[in-house]
Amino acid sequence: MMKKSISASKASLVLFLCQMISALDVPLDLSQPPTITQQSPKDYIVDPRENIVIQCEAKGKPPPSFSWTRNGTHFDIDKDAQVTMKPNSGTLVINIMNGGKAEAYEGVYQCTARNERGAAISNNIVIRPSRSPLWTKEKLEPNQVREGDSLVLHCRPPVGLPPPIIFWMDNAFQRLPQSERVSQGLNGDLYFSNVQPEDTREDYICYARFNHTQTIQQKQPISVKVFSMDSLNDTIAANLSDTDIYGAKPVTERQPILLTPTGSTSTKVELRGNVLLLECIAAGLPTPVIRWIKEGGELPANRTFFENFKKTLKIIDVSEADSGNYKCIARNILGSAHHVISVTVKAAPYWITAPRNLVLSPGEDGTLICRANGNPKPNISWLANGVPIAIAPEDPSRKVDGDTIIFSHVQERSSAVYQCNASNEYGYLLANAFVNVLAEPPRILTPANKLYQVIADSPALLDCAYFGSPKPEIEWFKGVKGSILRGDEYVFHDNGTLEIPVAQKDSTGTYTCVARNELGKIQNEVRLEVKDPTMIIKQPEYKVIQRYGQVSFECIIKHDFTLLPTVIWLKDNDELPDDERFLVGKDNLTIMNVTDKDDGTYTCIVNTTLDSVSASAVLTVVAAPPTPAIIYARPNPPFDLELTGQLERSVELSWIPGDENNSPITNFVIEYEDGLHEPGVWHYQTEVPGTQTTVQLKLSPYVNYSFRVIAVNEIGRSQPSEPSEQYLTKSANPDENPSNVQGIGSEPDNLVITWESLKGFQSNGPGLQYKVSWRQKDVDDEWTSVIVANVSKYIVSGTPTFVPYEIKVQALNDLGYAPEPSEVIGHSGEDLPMVAPGNVQVHVINSTLAKVHWDPVPLKTVRGHLQGYKVYYWKVQSLSRRSRRHVEKKILTFRGNKTFGMLPGLEPFSSYKLNVRVVNGKGEGPASPDKVFKTPEGVPSSPSFLKITNPTLDSLTLEWGSPTHPNGVLTSYILKFQPINNTHELGPLVEIRIPANESSLILKNLNYSTRYKFYFNAQTSVGSGSQITEEAVTIMDEAMASRQVDIATQGWFIGLMCAVALLILILLIVCFIRRNKGGKYPVKEKEDAHADPEIQPMKEDDGTFGEYRSLESDAEDHKPLKKGSRTPSDRTVKKEDSDDSLVDYGEGVNGQFNEDGSFIGQYSGKKEKEPAEGNESSEAPSPVNAMNSFV
Repeated sequence: MMKKSISASKASLVLFLCQMISALDVPLDLSQPPTITQQSPKDYIVDPRENIVIQCEAKGKPPPSFSWTRNGTHFDIDKDAQVTMKPNSGTLVINIMNGGKAEAYEGVYQCTARNERGAAISNNIVIRPSRSPLWTKEKLEPNQVREGDSLVLHCRPPVGLPPPIIFWMDNAFQRLPQSERVSQGLNGDLYFSNVQPEDTREDYICYARFNHTQTIQQKQPISVKVFSMDSLNDTIAANLSDTDIYGAKPVTERQPILLTPTGSTSTKVELRGNVLLLECIAAGLPTPVIRWIKEGGELPANRTFFENFKKTLKIIDVSEADSGNYKCIARNILGSAHHVISVTVKAAPYWITAPRNLVLSPGEDGTLICRANGNPKPNISWLANGVPIAIAPEDPSRKVDGDTIIFSHVQERSSAVYQCNASNEYGYLLANAFVNVLAEPPRILTPANKLYQVIADSPALLDCAYFGSPKPEIEWFKGVKGSILRGDEYVFHDNGTLEIPVAQKDSTGTYTCVARNELGKIQNEVRLEVKDPTMIIKQPEYKVIQRYGQVSFECIIKHDFTLLPTVIWLKDNDELPDDERFLVGKDNLTIMNVTDKDDGTYTCIVNTTLDSVSASAVLTVVAAPPTPAIIYARPNPPFDLELTGQLERSVELSWIPGDENNSPITNFVIEYEDGLHEPGVWHYQTEVPGTQTTVQLKLSPYVNYSFRVIAVNEIGRSQPSEPSEQYLTKSANPDENPSNVQGIGSEPDNLVITWESLKGFQSNGPGLQYKVSWRQKDVDDEWTSVIVANVSKYIVSGTPTFVPYEIKVQALNDLGYAPEPSEVIGHSGEDLPMVAPGNVQVHVINSTLAKVHWDPVPLKTVRGHLQGYKVYYWKVQSLSRRSRRHVEKKILTFRGNKTFGMLPGLEPFSSYKLNVRVVNGKGEGPASPDKVFKTPEGVPSSPSFLKITNPTLDSLTLEWGSPTHPNGVLTSYILKFQPINNTHELGPLVEIRIPANESSLILKNLNYSTRYKFYFNAQTSVGSGSQITEEAVTIMDEAMASRQVDIATQGWFIGLMCAVALLILILLIVCFIRRNKGGKYPVKEKEDAHADPEIQPMKEDDGTFGEYRSLESDAEDHKPLKKGSRTPSDRTVKKEDSDDSLVDYGEGVNGQFNEDGSFIGQYSGKKEKEPAEGNESSEAPSPVNAMNSFV
């Protein structure tokens, strides 16, 4: 099985992209009207807490200017301090984070980009801030239902912008399980087809997540009590007044009825291209099954999906053809119910032909065409430079004919931007298209001599992107003096591209593109190379292998010699298992010790830069046939070794194999011993297949050989055989020379030549020596040679400093020399560089980073291998303190011939010095003259301390220390403080600016016996530094304290408290007697006991919450939750308790409840904000940090 996929698909894609690009895109150096390149979406919902950015970017020549309208009138941004326009852009930035209100900037915005050749306009951009309103206050009655009945729990979330995402969870933030019986509808309600006793619980909670504002709000918990027949009988017996409500009828099966939608028919309108969602949820017992059909047709294949246990029909990318009647049928064993939904698909306008830019030369004709469709059919209107064409300045060359503008004999003044607007009741389309009147000779935009490479028999696309006005004519030639290309074997595209549909090897060559119009002519050459296709000449074949066997797949390829192929093996279209049993060779894949999991399809894929081929084969693993128990073992060693055919450089070795021990011998390993040079040491010689018992061995001269053989099977290796007889080969000249010859100087005036000596058996004879030769490179000099023995190094003295030498080392023995050795290049010793880098310049980037530049030193002065440059820099003094300190020099090394580098970690507002030195293998050269530079001011560190002393009834004394690192000239200190009441709520924030020369302050007119929180930081001209916080308490009025103590010691007060305690005890005894009288209690009392989670404390030991303020607290009394509210005892919510929890609904870890009960999730993990400004915001964070990981 073989698949072949070469470059045809890629070529088709390239062709498509080429055709999408207009051949007459105007180069940016020529005059042209504006073109809108980027704009915000039509319906733009913004976060009301962040700055609003309305994008409008355009290009043109000359560069366009920008203006805006808001709600149809001119928007003067200069009169609004909160609005700025980015430089060289039309993008507006509305500053919301510094005092602006997003609601004040709601409206419809439109951008105009204008230059001397016309005006382009953007879409109408509707700006709306997102909203996440509170849940309306409501009193929820407990739901008491009989087992088997249906039930709907209504969510009714607040209307937000955009609409919230709804989900149901319990008090432990675990998602409520859903099934065919219990599921959530599209409107957010929770539907029970029939209730079961296990549905009884008091914490059905509907959550609404508002993504734009990153908040989650919850509804009051809903209580559901399911009465089974046994409990009903008990209840009726104890309380007969409930008989009318709870009959003692057994649970009966019921045929389906639809809970939603109601009635037998309904209608639905959806827009073309949207997702159509239809829903049917039914009640019944047993639980009904839902089925969908389309009357008079089939549900569209590949676009139809069923969700929510088939209760929701989803059709994506709907079109007018999807209109019709859709029937849902709910069925169980007792019958069925159905509902017909009549679907009508309407369509907002969509393009058939959008107008395209038109480039004409003076006197030419042209047309702009604007065609759109929709349901209902859209109305087409034209504008010129943003003005309705009926009231735009007249142009005698222009004529409007419905959806077409016809231009005749245009002149340069006819240049303009035209807008086509297609609209119906469901939306609109707006397109800009300019008419640019130019007279330009041809120019070719494709780079000269561009190389194209393709595979034979695939398409070749040669580009000739061009521009000119009038539009140039394009001709193609092959070769320098070739004739013009014509005929069916070529395709000429409007954008200048030449296509050769089936390129052959003889298509290789140079092609010339010629563009000409009445104003001139230009040509360009490109080259085409056609490569041989890659082929798999031996493909992997189907294999059946027994378990624990070995299998191999072959994949032998043939490819163009200029392309480098890569081979990838896949198993079942995925990567091979990471298992050492899989061995990938050059032309094969081998699997050792095959197991059942290796069963599958194996594919060999061969890729080059131009094509790809693949072939596959299936491996089937079968069990080995049952056999009697066999003992497998390593083979016995071979024996009876014999040497025959002795020659100077070879000998034949033969042997007799030992017993296989029930496992075939796979191969034999032959080893040798050199009794002359390394007696007792055995070396690997070669190995042969297990079917071979003789081998011809290559020998080296002057070696006393002995051989032994080792047999190998799947179990392991045998013991070595007994050694063969010895065989001493004759001496000969050395066959090879020393390796790894190097020449490196250790001193400025020497050259150290080193090499790796030959091993004993490589000497080929006695008297091994080395002839060492050298001469200076690029100098007409003779070789100098010495002969040495028993060494691997020679030192040449008296050399010039760091000059190249040609070096060679030749082996010789008593019989003669080895072959002529190859030459290597070495260098005599290095010396320290002679000169320092010049023209050192420092560019300070910011208060902690600088960039240093220098000129490279001449290479001759380096006197060694250039390793790089070192920058020494040190702080001289702090400009804010004028005090010097111990100089600690820092060093940065920049490798290679780099001439610049960055200096990080500088201290702000300081004076620094630096110098630069060049480095070679010997060391550093002289330093450049010290360069002085200064860093600008930065923000200061926090004040060194803040102490609060001398508390009185209405004052506190603050003392502080200046910042340890002022990082500039301090301009002032900022003190902020606010009171904290007994419930840890923060009061209004007061801010005081203090001169920089002050170190203490007495705060007066404070409240007595009040705790205050202080935030203190320093400022420079750059900004504010880190703040330090402290808390302190003013003292209590002694008279009041005395009165508070006195009242607790009064006799009447003690008597009153005792009476209250006695009354509570009596009430508890009465309640206990009533509760145990018959063991029952009215439903109303139970409701009162569990009605409101706002006042119902929960157990600490089960991980649920203590005190908790509901989300539905009065809007005018938004207080933060008390500490510990709804927080597990271990202060965390453990996600591992469920795989489907509130954690799944966010990404960050910094979420928290608002004081209004909403739940804010800082998806992006924002930093801690400034201190809270009193209670002005309904979304002040509360300390319920147990929710932090849920948004």
